[in-house]
Amino acid sequence: MNFQGLAKVETADWYIDLAFRNAKKSASEMKSQMRANPSAIKRAELAKISAVNRTLKRHLDLVLTSFPSLDSLPEFYQELVRITLDYAELKKSLGAARWAQQKVRFFSDSFHNKIKRCRDFQRMTSYSREYYGRISSVMKQVKRQLEYLEHSRRVMKGFPNVKTKIFTVCIAGFPNVGKTTLLAKLTGSKPEIADYAFTTKKLNIGYANINNHKVQFIDTPGTIDRFEKMNPIEQQAHLAIKYCADLLVYVFDPSEQGYDQKKQLQLMNRLGKIGKSMVVYISKTDITKGAGPRIKDACRSPEELRKAVSSAMESGGAF
Repeated sequence: MNFQGLAKVETADWYIDLAFRNAKKSASEMKSQMRANPSAIKRAELAKISAVNRTLKRHLDLVLTSFPSLDSLPEFYQELVRITLDYAELKKSLGAARWAQQKVRFFSDSFHNKIKRCRDFQRMTSYSREYYGRISSVMKQVKRQLEYLEHSRRVMKGFPNVKTKIFTVCIAGFPNVGKTTLLAKLTGSKPEIADYAFTTKKLNIGYANINNHKVQFIDTPGTIDRFEKMNPIEQQAHLAIKYCADLLVYVFDPSEQGYDQKKQLQLMNRLGKIGKSMVVYISKTDITKGAGPRIKDACRSPEELRKAVSSAMESGGAF
């Protein structure tokens, strides 16, 4: 999923002003005929209504078609919406935009027919004023919902672009144990890497081809604390592990430069209770010379880990 294409949602007043400017523009070519020819006045008023309807329909369509159907989103993204936005309010706001679009069309058709049948200039003018008033009222009724849609768009643009239908490996472990370095070695991606904790401020994602199958690797920050205590990026990591991971790779740092081995083993055991298949990767072997706990089937090189991923894909029916 990629939310970068969500259309910017303007204010109610912006839409009203644009629609009415376009209405004025559409009738400008008929100005010279208005005083002398009542039928030209009617054509101008009908052209204005068509311009208003066309403008608002186009812009509201753009908003409604760019936002995804929330109930059809993969579970990962549904939960991500729920923890970052008011899910019910977002659905209500999309419904309000749809209602406004329908009302604009209804009033446009209704007043178009009234003016088309009208023979009295004063009544025609009255109908036009009433139409503009109705349209303004409709758009102002959804003012707050349009504002919430724009807020939602900005939040959703920050969502990670996770593919939910391919084999996914989530790389977990304490900060600064080598998760991001491992991601770079496996996928060739170039995420930010530094010699201090909490470098990862987003879900780093990379892809590798294993046995002619595309595999998604996600570097997940955080230490799997209580969900309500996690920061937003840690919550994203937790959801990625819960809903997207086909395999967990736990990165264990025997050098103890940041966290002692006891704490790392405790986190590894907590992750093991999630119910996902897990492979342990021993990092920084170049400086520890094989130190650390003897964990069964642990991988000590990217090549060994690739083989372990391939085996997990095969046993899981990925190919």
